[in-house]
Amino acid sequence: MIKSVIKLAAIALAGTAVTASGAVAQVKLPPTITMTAYDTGTSGFNITVAIGKMMKDKYGADARVLPAGNDVARLQPLRANRASISAMGVGVFFAQEGLFEFATKEWGPQPLQITLSSVDCNGLSLAVAGDVGVKTMADLKGKRVGFVVGSPALNQNALAMLAFAGITAKDVKIVEFASNNAMWKGANNNDVDAMFGSTIAGPAKELQTSPRGIFWPPLPHADKAGWERVRKIGPFFTEHNATCGAGDFSKDKPVQMGTYPYPIYTVYANQPEADVYMLTKALIEGYDGYKDGAPGASGLAVKTQTKNWAVPVHPGAVKALKEAGVWSDDQDKHNKALFKRQDVLLAAWADFNKGNPSSDAAKFTEEWMTARKAALAKAGMVDNF
Repeated sequence: MIKSVIKLAAIALAGTAVTASGAVAQVKLPPTITMTAYDTGTSGFNITVAIGKMMKDKYGADARVLPAGNDVARLQPLRANRASISAMGVGVFFAQEGLFEFATKEWGPQPLQITLSSVDCNGLSLAVAGDVGVKTMADLKGKRVGFVVGSPALNQNALAMLAFAGITAKDVKIVEFASNNAMWKGANNNDVDAMFGSTIAGPAKELQTSPRGIFWPPLPHADKAGWERVRKIGPFFTEHNATCGAGDFSKDKPVQMGTYPYPIYTVYANQPEADVYMLTKALIEGYDGYKDGAPGASGLAVKTQTKNWAVPVHPGAVKALKEAGVWSDDQDKHNKALFKRQDVLLAAWADFNKGNPSSDAAKFTEEWMTARKAALAKAGMVDNF
């Protein structure tokens, strides 16, 4: 009898522990969540809207999505604590590194960290207007290539794609636009011939259905020299078979090109671990509520997350990923090395600004890049820029 009572008590205690554990892990979101993303109609914006709808339906949180035409504009609300999370592209890497538009007195290296990111059936490359007659990357020599002011991700990525064929900015005609959407509208208006983007972006579909049409020059994976040139400019690119989006390809007819995670849901290092944990857990648990809401959203599945990438995962997100059973010791080691890299860059930035750098913007950037290179070299860390 006594043994039976003890056994029943143990079962009751176990049940209480499970209930308590479940209560601790229950997602609680603030009444309003503000997120930033690229311009309306882009794949990142559409995916973020789908996530916002899930947050409202499942957790009762009102989500606002602020569209922004470049990386600086997307990060500014996050930096000022006016947004909780940003759907970034590879600009998150440039911001972490203090490169390009972030190599300025106003910015410098940013302590950014990530939660979940998407890699799906789409590819990321240079789209070319179909009436230009381009069939390979080499054919882009002399053509008009779009750049977006304040968006180092798009511009550097365009150069990385050209590098596949050994082409540089001097070999093409650079046409600058104020935003990503303006660049794609420029293609419809015959103001530009090639633009970097995602095969599933709304503007790509618009170009496909326009009189000009759309074509994605392949980057054959067997061309190792070409891919080596790509990664010298864009070390975050990986080979990928694109099977969906605006273009002549499908699961049965893939196009060999490149990709990196996009969108990359980004936060700042100083955001509370508990808050980031809840946001990440909401993305994981609410997956079925948004995975079919926009092209590319299904790439946010927790089990298909890109491992050991170029920007660290926030501790709050690590906690959620561990709970989901998709975090390894190898990832943890890699993540800690990335935290150390951010520490080196932030220390270098602080020391640099103590040294009375030039007030001239161009010279300031030049001096910072020299200091940055020296700091990374001293720490024995790789620098491709």
